[in-house]
Amino acid sequence: RPPGAPPPPGGGEPRLVELDWGESGPLVALVGKGVTFDTGGLDIKPAAAMLTMKKDMGGAAHVIGLADMIMAANLPVRLKLLLGCAENAISGAAFRPGDVLVARDATTVEIHNTDAEGRLVLADLLVLASESDPDLVVDVATLTGAGRVALGTDVPALFCNDDALADRLRALSARVADDVWRLPLWPGYEAELDSKVADCKNIGNGPYGGAITAALFLQRFLAPKPTPPPWIHIDVMAYNTKSAPGRPEGGEAMGLRALFALIHDRYAGSSADGGVPAE
Repeated sequence: RPPGAPPPPGGGEPRLVELDWGESGPLVALVGKGVTFDTGGLDIKPAAAMLTMKKDMGGAAHVIGLADMIMAANLPVRLKLLLGCAENAISGAAFRPGDVLVARDATTVEIHNTDAEGRLVLADLLVLASESDPDLVVDVATLTGAGRVALGTDVPALFCNDDALADRLRALSARVADDVWRLPLWPGYEAELDSKVADCKNIGNGPYGGAITAALFLQRFLAPKPTPPPWIHIDVMAYNTKSAPGRPEGGEAMGLRALFALIHDRYAGSSADGGVPAE
C-alpha cells in the first residue's frame, strides 16, 4: 500500500514467509508469488476474469511443492524459500495508478496499472533472495496474461539469464513430459519500462510483449549487480481450464517436475528423470 496509508480492513496485511533448510551445500533460493486473490485493484478486472483469481497464489504453491520434493530427496543443497503473500483488493488503502513505490533496494517504481501487482511482490523477494549470494534463484508466478496468449494455458513460459541453464531445463522438461518453453529477455524492450518520475514503471507502454517486459522488470531486482546469480523465471497458468484424464479442472502443477529434475541434475550429479545426457 502507499506509504502512510492505513492498513486494509479485516487485518489483511501482506506477509513475507521465509523458510530455510539445510546446513551445507550451494544455496538455492525459491521465490513464489502468493497473491491469495486478485481483483486487479483500482484497475479492476472484468467479472469473468476474476472468477479464477483464487489461483493467483499458484506460484507460491509451486515453490512450496518444489521445496518439499527437494527436502524429501535430501538433495545436497541449502534452501531459502520466500513467499510474498498478499491480496490485491480495493479499499481506501489500495495503491493507485500514478503512485511511486519504493522497493527493498530503493528502486522507485511508478504504478501504471494496479493489476500488475505480482511483479511488485516478486521484486522485493528477488532483492532479498539475492542478498544471500545464492547459487541459483528460481521464481514461479501466475504473472501475465500475455504469457498465456503466447503459449496457451498448458505451457509455462521460461525466462532465464543463463543460456546453458535454460537449454538444460528445456531438455529435462521434455524428458519428464512437463514442458516449458523459453521466451527471450530481449533488451530492446527495456525502454518500455522507462518512467519520467521514477526509476521504472511496473508495465510496458503498450499491449505487446507483456510477458517479456514483466520478466525484464523482475531482472532489474537481481543483486548483486552487474553480475546477478543464475535466475529462472517461470510464468505459469497453474490451472486447468477444463478436465482431461488425470488432470481435473482446477489448480495444476506445471513445470514443477521439470524444475525438480533440473535441481536434482545440477546438484546431485545425475538427473532425476533416469539420465538425460549433459549437452
